[in-house]
Amino acid sequence: MIWPFKPRFRKQIARIEISGAIAGGTRKRVLEALEEVKEKKFPALLLRIDSPGGTVGDSQEIYSALKQLQETVKIVASFGNISASGGVYIGMGAQHIVTNPGTITGSIGVILRGNNLERLLEKIGVSFKVIKSGPYKDILSFDRELTQSEQTILQELIDVSYGQFVSTVAEARNLSEETVRGFADGRIFTGSQALALGVVDRLGTEADAKRWAAELVDLDPDKTEVYTIEERKPFWNKLLSGSQARQAHAAWMSPRLMGWVEFELAYQGMPLWLYQSPGTSLPGPFVG
Repeated sequence: MIWPFKPRFRKQIARIEISGAIAGGTRKRVLEALEEVKEKKFPALLLRIDSPGGTVGDSQEIYSALKQLQETVKIVASFGNISASGGVYIGMGAQHIVTNPGTITGSIGVILRGNNLERLLEKIGVSFKVIKSGPYKDILSFDRELTQSEQTILQELIDVSYGQFVSTVAEARNLSEETVRGFADGRIFTGSQALALGVVDRLGTEADAKRWAAELVDLDPDKTEVYTIEERKPFWNKLLSGSQARQAHAAWMSPRLMGWVEFELAYQGMPLWLYQSPGTSLPGPFVG
């Protein structure tokens, strides 16, 4: 006998929000949430992205999981205030993308930064002695300038990562790689410009994206509920009041939430798919 009623989650749309910089913490949370979408058999997923990007590997793993989920779930991405660089890459894991006209997006490219403190160290009389197994083992050391051969090695690394980004956008949006390279030079653009370039499908709000997701799976867009999959909170959060929980969480997590400077220090020397705007300050776990 075939049960005539759909299970509860089959009549809802799952929602996952990716906000702030993308790093290991984001990847772990999102992959767990995507597993929940599969286990509960949601027919559609609303993916809300409000991120300047982050680390390459973490962005690629989220994208790969989304591509796999596409086999059984309709995915509509909604770009928020900013969905740039790695945020765009993750968005390519959705079959459809909706963006606000004024959303800041683009910044398709790769950046790798190091710090050269050689002159400062000379002034204060500090020097380092390095014993290394090969000439490039201390590449991007902060106490000296890069050599020409080191610059060549790092540029090749960046070019390979950039090629992966371009290839993914071209495949996901049914564009030629030549076309994508025409606007994938690190520039940012608005949601309206992204539509003209073929990076997104429609202009609209998150509510519009939700309606589209419902229509794709034959659900009533006016009555269908959205089930937001949130990060699991520590047990002590449930025991404390809202303000107490926030204070305790801030005290416990403060070493990880010191802002953009900490991100720069933690990920210097790593290729990043990241839009860095002046005065950027990103709360939460960071990704490039």
